[in-house]
Amino acid sequence: MDRLQGSRRDVLRYGSLGIAVSCLLFTIINWKALQYASPKAIWNLLFGVSGNSFIRNEGSSRVKQFVNYISDLESRGTATSVPEFPSKLDWLNTAPLKLSRDLKGKVVLLDFWTYCCINCMHVLPDLEFLEKKYKDMPFIVVGVHSAKFDNEKDLEAIRNAVLRYGISHPVVNDGEMYLWRELGVNSWPTFAIVGPNGKLIAQVSGEGHRKDLDDLVEAALLYYGGKNMLDKKPIPLSLEKDNDPRLLTSPLKFPGKLAVDVLNNRLFISDSNHNRIVVTDLDGNFVVQIGSTGEEGLQDGNFEEATFNRPQGLAYDAKRNLLYVADTENHALRVIDFVNEVVRTLAGNGTKGSDYRGGGKGTDQLLNSPWDVCFEPINEIVYIAMAGQHQIWEHNITDGTTRAFSGDGYERNLNGSSSTSTSFAQPSGISLSSDLKVAYIADSESSSIRALDLKTGGSRLLAGGDPFFADNLFKFGDHDGAGPEVLLQHPLGVLCGKDGQIYIADSYNHKIKKLDPASKRVSTVAGTGKAGFRDGKAIGSQLSEPSGIVEVENGKLFIADTNNSVIRYLDLDKEEPELLTLELKGVRPPTPKSRSLKRLRRRSSADTETITVDGGSSKKGNLYLKISVPQGYHFSKEARSKFNVETEPENQVSIDPVDGYLSPEGTTTLHFRRLTPSASVGRINCKVYYCKEDEVCLYQSVAFQVPFREVTSDSSLSDITLPYLVKPKTSSG
Repeated sequence: MDRLQGSRRDVLRYGSLGIAVSCLLFTIINWKALQYASPKAIWNLLFGVSGNSFIRNEGSSRVKQFVNYISDLESRGTATSVPEFPSKLDWLNTAPLKLSRDLKGKVVLLDFWTYCCINCMHVLPDLEFLEKKYKDMPFIVVGVHSAKFDNEKDLEAIRNAVLRYGISHPVVNDGEMYLWRELGVNSWPTFAIVGPNGKLIAQVSGEGHRKDLDDLVEAALLYYGGKNMLDKKPIPLSLEKDNDPRLLTSPLKFPGKLAVDVLNNRLFISDSNHNRIVVTDLDGNFVVQIGSTGEEGLQDGNFEEATFNRPQGLAYDAKRNLLYVADTENHALRVIDFVNEVVRTLAGNGTKGSDYRGGGKGTDQLLNSPWDVCFEPINEIVYIAMAGQHQIWEHNITDGTTRAFSGDGYERNLNGSSSTSTSFAQPSGISLSSDLKVAYIADSESSSIRALDLKTGGSRLLAGGDPFFADNLFKFGDHDGAGPEVLLQHPLGVLCGKDGQIYIADSYNHKIKKLDPASKRVSTVAGTGKAGFRDGKAIGSQLSEPSGIVEVENGKLFIADTNNSVIRYLDLDKEEPELLTLELKGVRPPTPKSRSLKRLRRRSSADTETITVDGGSSKKGNLYLKISVPQGYHFSKEARSKFNVETEPENQVSIDPVDGYLSPEGTTTLHFRRLTPSASVGRINCKVYYCKEDEVCLYQSVAFQVPFREVTSDSSLSDITLPYLVKPKTSSG
């Protein structure tokens, strides 16, 4: 019995020691992750204090219910007081703000974000929506930048992110995460809605809460407005974009990714924030641009008409002379056809998807922030690094289907033997091995480089990241070496070179590194680790968040030096490699499309049929364009019918929109407003594309001339119909 009791004591003693050692080991390995935790965050997580459960109610009375919720919160006096911003913090887009001074009397939405986070990027349109909706109300968004990565604590890095994503509200750099801890925040993004008295109304975490935030803001404005607690005095802003003249003159604006066509001497540049693709020769001489206006959009068509929205990854198909484009913020896969000089959409339609399996064809299959692409020519597959939902997808060129290839959709650094036992964490770079059997992945949020087996869909870790704890996405740093000792920091680009070595754009370390896949040894080939711009000897040169990398030949690499808005090149075959800047000759910033009305042309082309319709004497009204085709014909689906507007004299009448496409039924509505009482003329030029079953499609040019008479004092709103029945051309003889 004594021996049994002794053995029990030993089990208890050594078992406790084992648990203690395990906890210590876990703490040491995950010490960075633990920095983001706080007692309050753990309490909120366990007991749902800041959860989203209270916003589950639906229905038309939702805003009223939120008003009642706020009223109850105020009457009980239990609301948390939001702590003041520490005075030492740096601000962007505004002078330093105080909750108790500048923001008193305002409904404030605090957005806890970090600029590496794809989910934080996804909610920016929601914030913009709220800012526009309540722009004349005492409401303001304040971005509380709470960095995950060390590099993200740097003010200049955050400024570049503010510029890159077009953020126009105040942003505070809370690098030590003071407010994060005080409010018990535990994930990015998290929104805290604060009343005009500095009291916390609600906290909401994650994506997809536009309606919730909208209703809460409306309820807060209603409740506190009724209590006369609101102050409509606007907050003065000083936007970073207005204080950075270099971006107005730079040929490129935050270029993301690159591709090359060595045989035809072409370099393809994803000029991401100019919303275009630039093509130069390998010496930097301008060849052509696709997306000439720089405007955001998702429009197919010729190189002048086509539009993109912050495109990233590029992959060239030499056989067909096609360039595949990861059109990231359009959530679409596009293709540029250099033979026919047109752009087409292969998958996605501008809506962010949440489908983790796929299998749909064409634009019916939604995507989620595709960040990079590579093309496998034997099986004609485009592989897509789907950063938005942490997967690798494939698009089959032959049948037009797009589906998930590897990854279960959970954000982890999990390596398994199959596609379903593998997880990625915001994959942002992809490159094929020379034998086309492996795709190398820059898995940015796990700060690792992974090898993806294109036969099984399974993956293995090559460098960086945590090899033991798949959920630990905080093992990052800057350390060369071999195996598990290697540390990277949010790599965005990867390239398998012709020499079999893997080159890494170690973005947040501002370096280019080389990985030997056999020995798993990593070494720095360019960059000092500090953001900057300096040409010269590679090891002493400086870059700023490089994110794209391609090889031309003989060890010469081109690099998209994103935050410097330039293209660099590095010749590794030289005895002492140098990093230099590619001079772009003839590349200019895009020219925005003029939104002003064109002056009326005196003559129409010979094939244009002109119809005159009286515009009357009303001061404003609507023009209803109604074009129809005879029975047996239909409007072309491939070539959409379109219109544009001209006026004479200038500045006499405004007609909006000034251009656009007709609906599939041949209709559209325009709005006119007389700017002066004087007589004027409007002209709507239409290009109508229509087809007969099993026959070639036809084209008709028609113009509606609308003379507006002098405005009368008692004129009312006028509705004017512009009808036209297309008359198919008949062959002569």
